[in-house]
Amino acid sequence: MKSPDTNAHAGYLLLRLALGINLLGHGLVRIGDPGAFADTLVRLFASTWLPSPLVRLFALMLPFIETALGVLITLGLLTRSALFAGGLLMVSLIFGTALRSDWETLGLQMIYAALYAALMASARFNALSVDAWWAAARRHKVPASTRSPVAAP
Repeated sequence: MKSPDTNAHAGYLLLRLALGINLLGHGLVRIGDPGAFADTLVRLFASTWLPSPLVRLFALMLPFIETALGVLITLGLLTRSALFAGGLLMVSLIFGTALRSDWETLGLQMIYAALYAALMASARFNALSVDAWWAAARRHKVPASTRSPVAAP
């Protein structure tokens, strides 16, 4: 008989994969030419009070952050930390988007923020992940003090 949480585990995996691959895709398409992406963001934020050098620095780092978080979330590696960092990243993007009064984009970003929150809140279902595999391996590791001695030849 299957565990009653099997569907929840599969659902969690699907949502985690979808968010992770989405984030990874965002990073990978921008990482090839981060300067062009940064130039675009500097132009978009020119009408806000944010200093252009700060916008540029954030824009240059963003593709690498998105790629790293996308890999971690997709694999389910350091999942809680990666989801929390991704949620904080969304908060920073929401802040900037609100300064630009781009309410349509902000609405989409709120959906992403909700996905990060939902995944964090349901982390107990993260059974199909590198994190879960590592935890199981640690639980099944036999302490050195209880191992039987190796017979000498």
